[in-house]
Amino acid sequence: MDKELIEKYNVSVPRYTSYPPANYFTTFDQEMYLEAIAESNRARQNNISFYIHMPFCRQLCHYCGCNSYPMQRDEQVKTYIEALHHEIDLVATHIDSHRKISQIHYGGGSPTAMPVKVLHELNDHLLSLFPTIDKPEIAIECHPGYLSHRDWEGLVKAGFNRFSLGIQDFDETVLKVVNRVPAMLPIEEIMAILREAGANINMDFLFGLPRQTPDSFNQSIERAAALRPDRVTTFSYGHCPWIFKRQLILEKAGLPTPEDKALMFQNAKQTLHEAGYVSVGLDHFVLPGDELATALTAHQLHRNFQGYCTRRTTGQVYAFGVTGISQLDTAYAQNTKSIEEYVSTIAQGRLPVSRGYRLSHQERVVREVIEMLMCNYRIDWNVLAAELKMNAEEIKQAVRYDEAILADMQADGVLHYTADSIVMTGEGNPFVRNVAAALDPLMSHTTKKFSKPI
Repeated sequence: MDKELIEKYNVSVPRYTSYPPANYFTTFDQEMYLEAIAESNRARQNNISFYIHMPFCRQLCHYCGCNSYPMQRDEQVKTYIEALHHEIDLVATHIDSHRKISQIHYGGGSPTAMPVKVLHELNDHLLSLFPTIDKPEIAIECHPGYLSHRDWEGLVKAGFNRFSLGIQDFDETVLKVVNRVPAMLPIEEIMAILREAGANINMDFLFGLPRQTPDSFNQSIERAAALRPDRVTTFSYGHCPWIFKRQLILEKAGLPTPEDKALMFQNAKQTLHEAGYVSVGLDHFVLPGDELATALTAHQLHRNFQGYCTRRTTGQVYAFGVTGISQLDTAYAQNTKSIEEYVSTIAQGRLPVSRGYRLSHQERVVREVIEMLMCNYRIDWNVLAAELKMNAEEIKQAVRYDEAILADMQADGVLHYTADSIVMTGEGNPFVRNVAAALDPLMSHTTKKFSKPI
């Protein structure tokens, strides 16, 4: 990748896992959330996606940007799980009972720090409340460092059909410096257990960590490609020590240069393409038969806080647990970060919402534009106009459409644009966040800080 291109575009921009980004959230309360839930029952996209946040980890990784906490005593964990069940019931009474579950996703923290029995009971609870689409996705993020053969089999029996294995890197010297425990079982054994059960397998990797080099990281990706998981994700490490103080430890260990980090991604992309994988969005690589690849071809890919999804599994997200963020048609609602406050609020029969954001009509339009770009590396103004029942020029007026900025990006080889579309170039794809930011009215005079794309 051209060094001048990196220097120009490797600047602070949002990740756009939501629009507006979460650092625009303000004070929000139960009444505002319940109003948004009522509106969600009448929304065009009517499937249900549940997100469960398990905040506990047996050991905190230094790079972590998640809302994670050290594992607490058994009694405290039990109290948290009881509160989760109570919160589910409090919210479910306000959701139309005829709507269907299309997705359940467990994140954290480390959901697999919980006993399998706990996860099984939560799945049973959710699935008892609403009907489902055919073959809903029930996914869990797994830390393989603490899971035995029996644990993996138990997760399958609990109903999970998609497993995201948090590998990060196969190089144990890298894992040691970032304070992460390697897999308990050989990865081949884990794959065999899950394959026999017919489960879908993701492998997650993180690049930009201390001790990683373009060659060493590519060796991990080559090993992953040989194992043939259904999906491989190569997440860019987001260094935000002003939010996550523990990341300062990695500065002392020494982070790769932006040029080396860019090369890690480029090498991984080439290796995975040569192995037959297809690029999807910012950081996903999938086998050609994967439904994400099909959705990409049909320009029907979607994205939420849990990652990329298809129109089939896309649902409005109702989140449970501390810091969980519900993503509804007209609003976002985030639960409190304090476990103690979360438990006590629910014990009083109230929802633990503390922050959120109600979107204006204009912001909902901007959200659709940015989602199309982030998912499909292109914007087709006429397609959007048909979906939103608006004039294409009205949509352009809703975003920060500036032909001078687009012309500059086109001259740099980042994109091509016409009156009808904006299309990212292959070389410009790593800077899709920059293009989204250029179209974002909220970025005109912002003083907020974000991570860099590389």
